[in-house]
Amino acid sequence: MLLHVPNVLTKAQVQSIREAINQDDQWVSGKKTAGGQASQIKNNLQINTESALYQQLSQFVMQNIKNNLLIQSFALPNEVLPPMFNCYQDTGHYGNHVDSAIHYLNEKNKNVRTDVSLTVFLSESDEYEGGELIIEDTYGTHEVKLDAGDAILYPSTSLHRVEPVTTGSRIAAFTWIQSMVKDDWKRSMLFNLDATIISLRQKLGDCEEVVHLTSHYHNLLRQWGDL
Repeated sequence: MLLHVPNVLTKAQVQSIREAINQDDQWVSGKKTAGGQASQIKNNLQINTESALYQQLSQFVMQNIKNNLLIQSFALPNEVLPPMFNCYQDTGHYGNHVDSAIHYLNEKNKNVRTDVSLTVFLSESDEYEGGELIIEDTYGTHEVKLDAGDAILYPSTSLHRVEPVTTGSRIAAFTWIQSMVKDDWKRSMLFNLDATIISLRQKLGDCEEVVHLTSHYHNLLRQWGDL
């Protein structure tokens, strides 16, 4: 299941991030963080993760991700990896690949499983040509190109790519989430149930039936949750 989350960052926040990036050029080759196979198909830039700029921006975006209730409901985060930043320009692209299953989280000295991939767009869609995020899943192929500040979430098991950017620059933040529920179909069921409960509460209040549905939600999460 894919989810488009609008306004993870406000336009003012996006502008602030872009200004900080422009004032402190910390772009390095994206191949620096790529494995042997990925380095052959990856052609982009990334902000140096050892820079002060990266630490500042990553923490800021992370906080907005953690504060977004729709992301929390959809991904059910157990761990969120520090967001990174990339730039595609001058025909930069990233060929078909699946994200690494395990990332090491230095801050907590532990491995983190990647269940949900997340991209927050930092360039408006009319700032560049090309650069579509193409995601393939059991339901077909999905083409994603969102407004600045919006995010797309999708299962990390999905084959995906970024098409070449022919004009302009496509800047984005990206990260991965280890969910409390690792199976996509279970997360989708819980997300839809949560949305139904919220809608019914708005219409009916906390009537007996809504309370029973809420109980079922929490019992399913208790059964499926992996902490």
